[in-house]
Amino acid sequence: MEHAKVPLAARVRNAGFTIILWVATAWLLYPLIVLDTVNIQNAKAYLYRSSAGIVIMIIILGKTIFDLLFPQEISQKKSWANTIFLMLYSLAITGGVIFMVARMVLVYLKKNSTNFNF
Repeated sequence: MEHAKVPLAARVRNAGFTIILWVATAWLLYPLIVLDTVNIQNAKAYLYRSSAGIVIMIIILGKTIFDLLFPQEISQKKSWANTIFLMLYSLAITGGVIFMVARMVLVYLKKNSTNFNF
């Protein structure tokens, strides 16, 4: 039984969407990456922005783990390189989520030390 290959245009579209999604996520999380620029006065806007970025990262992590554990083409064996890449990719995303949540906690602790309420 022959499987149809994914056309090049669909692959480029999927890759482009993934890149745009990662750029948007990086933009949302940028204030947490450079935490020195976060002021307590605009921390509320950064909180919502960073929360949206973390939610996108969690969705990407869920999709990656789902692709790893339940591939769409179960009749074809996946290569070791693909499996290892997906595992490393999911570990990197998990580390990123943990790092960003830790940075949000730092902003929260910084906020509590100045007695400023959101």
